[in-house]
Amino acid sequence: MAHLILGLGNPGPEYAATRHNVGFRVVEELARRRGLALDHLECNARLAEAAELLLAQPQTYMNRSGYAARCLLETRQLDPAAILVVYDEINLPLGKLRLRRSGSPAGHRGIESIIENLRTDEVPRLRLGVAPEGGPPSGEEWADFVLGPFAKEEEETVAAMILRAADACELWLREGLEAAMRQFNG
Repeated sequence: MAHLILGLGNPGPEYAATRHNVGFRVVEELARRRGLALDHLECNARLAEAAELLLAQPQTYMNRSGYAARCLLETRQLDPAAILVVYDEINLPLGKLRLRRSGSPAGHRGIESIIENLRTDEVPRLRLGVAPEGGPPSGEEWADFVLGPFAKEEEETVAAMILRAADACELWLREGLEAAMRQFNG
């Protein structure tokens, strides 16, 4: 059965280094490991394809990511359980990973769009912690925070998190969600 790893982010160079784009960075790392290029567009997403694996980055803004997810699942005839959505989580400390089988969007507009478009919350996901020490900002500051770059002193932790997240994706592909949860949640 084919699998889809969908990394969430915003398109464009101005967003590349932001907290909101860690999902894109994980997909780029997975493509690098396989010698693949995210070089064709399908369902308004940049894709790299290998045997039984699709790597995708929706090219809409974060809150419209569900279109690409739905389109790819429909055109490739995939079950929602065959997708792993990778995205930033403001309520997790920087560097932490959390895999989940399902659940609410918890305020994340990208996963909210995916749940709405797929009409199920049974969507496996890998959340990457982006909150600084002391926790995330509140209220109006939240949007500017996730659309801003990491601080210089956070970059090493971020780079390590991207590699661990790619490892978690690899384990999900090989052994399934439960195995990945056992190893990477905690």
